[in-house]
Formats: sequence, structure tokens, C-alpha cells
Amino acid sequence: MKAHFRFREFRVYRDTLIFRKDLKKFSREHFPVEERFVLLPQLWRALDSIVLNIAEGSDKYSDIDFSRYLNQALTSLSEVVACLDSAYSDRYLSEKELNDFLEKAGHLRSQLLKFSSKVRNGKS
Repeated sequence: MKAHFRFREFRVYRDTLIFRKDLKKFSREHFPVEERFVLLPQLWRALDSIVLNIAEGSDKYSDIDFSRYLNQALTSLSEVVACLDSAYSDRYLSEKELNDFLEKAGHLRSQLLKFSSKVRNGKS
């Protein structure tokens, strides 16, 4: 029998996995070697944190607890955006590439805010 993990059904979880994969691939290919131990791992930890907080929070006993984890996912998304701004400032990505990732991050932010609101109101 296949185990059921409800977080795998959440659209925001699936979209975050895609965002994570795309940004990790991009950063692996475009960031310089000297960022291997500085900005790159910070970015990747923040990306992983979004996904992991959604998953971990989904099994909490109360909606308030779950909402806290969704808030942590949201703050990790903000950290990703700060990493993108830093990478842009250091010229590791173009303005168009930055804007493309920011648009996707903005979409995830909206999803997380709406989902968190539903959870807090007992509609998850």
C-alpha cells in the first residue's frame, strides 16, 4: 500500500518543487565557482526550506501550527529573493532572468498567503 502524504496534493508544494528545481539548475550553471561555498548554499538552503516547511507543517495537529510553518516557508521565499537580488547585483544573472524568477517567486508568495489564510480559517 502506498503511503498518503497530504502535502503532495497541495498546488503550492508542487509549484515550489518546480521553482526549486529550475533555480537550482540555473544557479548551478551560471553562478561562479567562488560562490560554491557562499551564496549558492544559502540560496539552496532557502529553496529547500520552502518545500520542507510546507511538508513538515502539513502534519501538525492544529491549523495554527501549520500556519506557522507556512509563514516560515514564506520567510524562506523572501530569503530566496534577497539571494536573487544579491546575485543580480554581482551580475550572475541578467535583469530579464531576475524578473522571470521574481515573477515566479511572486506567484508562490500569493499562493502561500492564500493557503495560509485558508488554513487559519479551517478550510485546508
